Amino acid sequence: MTKQAAGVGLALAMLSSVSGCATVRTLDAAKVDAPVIYAGTRLDLYAMQGGCCAVDKFGAEAPKYPALDLPGSALLDTLLLPLSLATELGIGLGVSGGL
Repeated sequence: MTKQAAGVGLALAMLSSVSGCATVRTLDAAKVDAPVIYAGTRLDLYAMQGGCCAVDKFGAEAPKYPALDLPGSALLDTLLLPLSLATELGIGLGVSGGL
């Protein structure tokens, strides 16, 4: 990869993170019946299609630039898929954060 391509990739990644990652936004959405599986990706697609009420449907605001956020959200949603499936199926994993 050339330095120029790496610079463009870095600039796109930074721009995407500035607009906010849809997957991260939907992780703590306390909305009943909000989508869990591929929620960030679905939020991006909803926003790209002109959806009006992302907070009502997903419990989170759509990112400012959903097309730029889509690849990162799809990747992160894929990595989190086992946890999303467990949550959707009601399987309690007993996972907690912190030290």
